[in-house]
Amino acid sequence: MLPLNVGVQLKSLRQPFKKALQTAAKMGASAVEIDIRSDVRPQELSETGVRHLRKMLEDLELKVCAVNFPTRRGYDVAEDLDRRIDATKRAMQFAFTMGASVVVNQVGKIPEEPGTGEWDLLVQSLSDLGRYGQHVGALLAARTGTEEGGVMSRLLAALPEGMVGVDLDPGGLIINGFSAREATEVLADRILHVHARDGVRDLARGRGVEVPLGMGTAELPDLLGILAERRYRGFFTIEREQAVNPAAEIGDAVAYLKAL
Repeated sequence: MLPLNVGVQLKSLRQPFKKALQTAAKMGASAVEIDIRSDVRPQELSETGVRHLRKMLEDLELKVCAVNFPTRRGYDVAEDLDRRIDATKRAMQFAFTMGASVVVNQVGKIPEEPGTGEWDLLVQSLSDLGRYGQHVGALLAARTGTEEGGVMSRLLAALPEGMVGVDLDPGGLIINGFSAREATEVLADRILHVHARDGVRDLARGRGVEVPLGMGTAELPDLLGILAERRYRGFFTIEREQAVNPAAEIGDAVAYLKAL
């Protein structure tokens, strides 16, 4: 049976950083996702600060499952692209320093068909980041949700194998009107990290909404079955953007995953 490695996105707890670490540990999570825009800023950490952070995690028996590095624009936009790529490389370095092998970000708007300038720029940028990720030991995981799985699959097929992976976000896919199951099936071999997130389509309002884990249409047990067949052994990291009571709802989600 697939062993579930459960993580918690610290930003979702909406608590001060140290308190969020303690809360995640008390919930029974084995790892945390650190956002280096809001949780910590690596450029402000000295070597002593990094050692202190690693010691805090060790004392709480927590690993870092992923580093979240959201950029304002994707890697398909030429404006300030070199600076964005350099910053992403620094995020990869920090992830490796913290023992994580995954950096999560939206890669940008993926053209539905190859051959455009935006497509070529995106492939070039991701190839550069992929080579660096292989060198440093922490790969970029492209987050799903803004396009169907087949579009993401075509982009990854245009890159050298093993350079860039996938961060599966079932809830995000559902919210945007795509099939989480179809995306999981087509992308399973490239998935490096999973955001355990659920959603439903609100037909009355014509859009999707996030809901507590297990209460939407993600059908997580089915997705786990697909991933188990492909021998996925990464983390399932709980994320909640719209929780009313984040600590309680994320704690329930941890229990839900462990029950599976």
